[in-house]
Order: sequence, then structure tokens, then C-alpha cells
Amino acid sequence: MTSMPVILYFKNPEIMLQVKIGRAQDNKQETNKDMVDREMIEKARRQAEGMYRSGQFLCSEAVFLVANEFLGRPVPDEMVRLASGFPVGMGTAGCVCGALSGGVMALGIRYGRTEAGAKTPGMFEAAKELHDRFVARRKFTCCRILTKKLELGSPEHMKQCIAITGEVTADVIELLGEK
Repeated sequence: MTSMPVILYFKNPEIMLQVKIGRAQDNKQETNKDMVDREMIEKARRQAEGMYRSGQFLCSEAVFLVANEFLGRPVPDEMVRLASGFPVGMGTAGCVCGALSGGVMALGIRYGRTEAGAKTPGMFEAAKELHDRFVARRKFTCCRILTKKLELGSPEHMKQCIAITGEVTADVIELLGEK
């Protein structure tokens, strides 16, 4: 069965995301690149990096906000409060990278549940894929290890965390674009 793709445009002029939603035609699987093009992913990456770089938001917050924007703001932007405790490995505890935590939260906007006992199709798979991509790229998910040789707030620390925020955002947008 074939269907016409629906193209959605989001209002934020800095990101102008476009998402194709539709069925694969002629029994051919559409690839991720067909669903969300690289340019959109890169714009999302740059937007999240810019939020962090400017000091507007930290890693988990930036990933969450850009993903919410990508999805058409299904939750109010005020929900970013939920992501505010995750930077610097959960409030400076040095545990799981805040960008990764924010990324899993962002995936929950689409795949999470709102009713007790409801199914969460795709949530665990998407979260695991995000984790696995992070580990493949960075080897560790622990903020304390990722920043071991860096002074908190130093230019080197900022550069690394901005890059990680962008990487996770790109992965999240790609994963959200799969369905």
C-alpha cells in the first residue's frame, strides 16, 4: 500500500525542520535519511549547541527543547524544568552525561506513556540505540570520566560538552524521525 508523504514545517526560523511522514512505497523500506534529512539534523545540532554555548540552557535542557520543537511542541516548553537537574552528571554528581539523560527524556515525548500500564512501543529500543551510539562515539556515559581531565567551566570543558550536546541532539532527531 502506498500513501502520500505529509510534510510538516515547524515555525522556528533558526531550525526550519521538515519531516516526512508516510508509509514506505512498493514494499521498500525508507531509510533514516529519507525520513529526516541530514540538513535538518545538522540544524537541530547547531541549535542545541548554540543554546549551550550562549548559556541559555545546559546540555539536557537544550537536547530536550530542540527535540520538543522538532516534534511540533507536543509538550509545553516549561517542561524543560524536568531536564534541569541532569547537567554535569545529575546535578554535578558526575554520573550519567546530562545530554544523554536529556536525550532519553526527549525520546519519551514521542515514545513514553501517560497512562498506567500502557505499552511503550519503541521507547526501550530508541533509548538503547541512543545509549549505544553514545558509547560507540565516546566509550563512556559517565560525566565524571568524560570530563576527568577537564576543569569544570574551562574552555576545553565547554567545547567538549557543547559537542556532546550536539551529537546527542542529532541522534535524538534522527531516532525521532524514524517513525
